[in-house]
Amino acid sequence: MKVFKSAAITAVMVLLTTVLAVVTVPTQAQAHGVSMFPGARTFLCWQDGLRENGQIIPYNPACGAAVAQSGATPLYNWFAVLRSDGAGRTTGFIPDGQICSGGTGGPYDFSAYNAVRSDWPLTHLTSGANIQMRHSNWAAHPGSFKYYVTKNGWNPNGPLKWSDLELFGSVTDPPASGGAGGLNYYYWNAQLPSGKSGRHIIFTHWIRSDSAENFYSCSDVTFDGGNGQVTGVGPGGSTPDPTNPPTNPPPTGACTATWKATDTGWAGHFQGEVTVRNTGSSTMNGWTVKWTYGGGQGFDGSPWNGVLSGQPPNVTVKNASHNGQLSPNGTTSFGFNATGSIPSPAPTLTCTSP
Repeated sequence: MKVFKSAAITAVMVLLTTVLAVVTVPTQAQAHGVSMFPGARTFLCWQDGLRENGQIIPYNPACGAAVAQSGATPLYNWFAVLRSDGAGRTTGFIPDGQICSGGTGGPYDFSAYNAVRSDWPLTHLTSGANIQMRHSNWAAHPGSFKYYVTKNGWNPNGPLKWSDLELFGSVTDPPASGGAGGLNYYYWNAQLPSGKSGRHIIFTHWIRSDSAENFYSCSDVTFDGGNGQVTGVGPGGSTPDPTNPPTNPPPTGACTATWKATDTGWAGHFQGEVTVRNTGSSTMNGWTVKWTYGGGQGFDGSPWNGVLSGQPPNVTVKNASHNGQLSPNGTTSFGFNATGSIPSPAPTLTCTSP
């Protein structure tokens, strides 16, 4: 077993463990998971609201309304949208309008995540593109994943119905980025359907083969030529009008970021470090670093000295509260434990500052 060298990540994991221990119902099975890419409503709302002290206080208005309706407990259990008696059933088992929550028979109240709203966190995709879908393996089990998308002409201003969905792929027993728990995931390549534009919902149904337990994910997407960017998460996040797709110009800022692997002795894992430098002539207040993985790499836990706000393959890490201010030529760094092989060549990083 690898001993982590950073006291910071130990503190973060202790905090996460403590939080989950408080909010998780101990009598429920620990077999859980929802879509991490494209991000399900519960997963992205958890990312949106989770603060450094462990509280969940949403920035996104749809996530905020869900927490106001049913509290934060469902988001601490973002991976538990499930039915123990699902057995692969769809139409006639889960009512129309309750598809995103898996009905009302699960261990937590996810009914707020059925709400018909245009401001849920949104993943930007390109119709017909190949993507790597990722699904949390909070607990690992054999089974299959069926994934659907809303039909052209569906009504986004009404409750989601089974008749709105069309199957566009499935996979059985895909590989995993790492062991169960944390932010590891199953992953597989999928070709998005062609002829899609504007807002849609991708629905993923995980059907266990060793029990009747099933899991459900609704991911809000827009087919606007994007390559996985997520909007509507975190401070300053905004969900664009799907009829007027954004050009997404990169923000400007005088900073650079450099990447290196610092610990490579753990098979299937590595430890990385990113150094941020203020290359401008004035004090920098806040920074954001982005890069794209191309080999299925992921995170084993949360970064330390940085806040993860965008999941692989399109990674976004923002400054923590204590290291966002840098004087000219000043530097700071954040680290992380990763799953997968060390990227070769190293990813290209971009650094921006407000």
